[in-house]
Amino acid sequence: MESKPAPAWDNSRRVAHLDMDAFYASVELLRYPELKGLPVVIGAARSAGPRLRPDGTREYARLRDYAGRGVVTTSTYEARALGVFSAMGMMKAAQLAPDAIMLPVDFPVYRQYSRLFKQAVAAIAPAIEDRGIDEIYIDLSAHAEPSRELAQRLKDAVRGATGLSCSICISPNKLLSKIGSELDKPDGLTLLAMDDVPTRIWPLPARKVNGIGPKAGARLESLGILTVGDLARAAPDLLQENFGLSYARWLIAVAQGIDDRPVLTHTEPKSISRETTFERDLHVRRDRAELSGILQHLCVQLAADLQRKGYEARTIGIKLRFEDFRTVTRDVTLADAAADAAAILGAARVCLKRVVLDHRIRLLGVRAGSLDARHEPGDGPQQAGHGVQLQLC
Repeated sequence: MESKPAPAWDNSRRVAHLDMDAFYASVELLRYPELKGLPVVIGAARSAGPRLRPDGTREYARLRDYAGRGVVTTSTYEARALGVFSAMGMMKAAQLAPDAIMLPVDFPVYRQYSRLFKQAVAAIAPAIEDRGIDEIYIDLSAHAEPSRELAQRLKDAVRGATGLSCSICISPNKLLSKIGSELDKPDGLTLLAMDDVPTRIWPLPARKVNGIGPKAGARLESLGILTVGDLARAAPDLLQENFGLSYARWLIAVAQGIDDRPVLTHTEPKSISRETTFERDLHVRRDRAELSGILQHLCVQLAADLQRKGYEARTIGIKLRFEDFRTVTRDVTLADAAADAAAILGAARVCLKRVVLDHRIRLLGVRAGSLDARHEPGDGPQQAGHGVQLQLC
């Protein structure tokens, strides 16, 4: 493969990536300041919340007392120092940090703080690409203020609105800013230019590049390509032979820090979904009533999401994960696009009839796809479906 010459870089472009520091855990520490400096793990059921002692102090559950199949949602930096990270099984985390404090997840509160920090940033720099509950990209190209002063002003605004710290990197593109926001955490302020790529980016593991996943990372490692610098020095033909022409060209570009993706201030979702993992595997027959209630609740939540965001769905799908971790999905196309809970429930029933329910279920989800923007955002959820009784099959 012939490597194409690098394009001339637009030095006027400035893109920031702002990432909240240990977001969920940091929100919890605002509520429970006595836990600052301690290993804290977020991911337990709501019943694991702190209890008040007679003297008014709080009693917290410890990770060693956990029993179940849950996963760690996030952890404080003190818990990370003990090897506990997000997506790790809670039981494994308990082996590594048995004395860590355990707290339940509280998504409504996290979403509230997410709105607060994004509003604070938007008041200074409104060109924002929302990347999730705790991170955003910001196009700062139109701002005349020097990068360091502007980054500090954004950090101060976030702290003033939420009491929380964030890490921010400003660079010429989204790729470098995403990597850079991790370099000086927590409470980091990082500035990167293209000239910094050899010294600050090339020494990093190749997996630090967003878009190089576990499989690609393992393949690169098998080729002796461990760092971004190794990737930058790799023969183009070797990359094409192992990854194909398109991905090889992308690898060559990102190794040089090249990324021309714009900051997207508005994107249309491809689908909206709701799902839940159970505390215990549920039996299709013995737990029929509980499963039916959960599915009904998911469908009502999904309908509310659709109507709040102003969409109707032409496709409804279900997702089941069984006790053996086998995952099954089914979907159905509706005759008419819909956003009400009753229609979603009916479609989910049709999908369920196409699944052999011969094992206990550990996860259940409902998805709305093929979305049409037909309603005004902000409409409240319709009441249809709240009283619908659902049978699994």
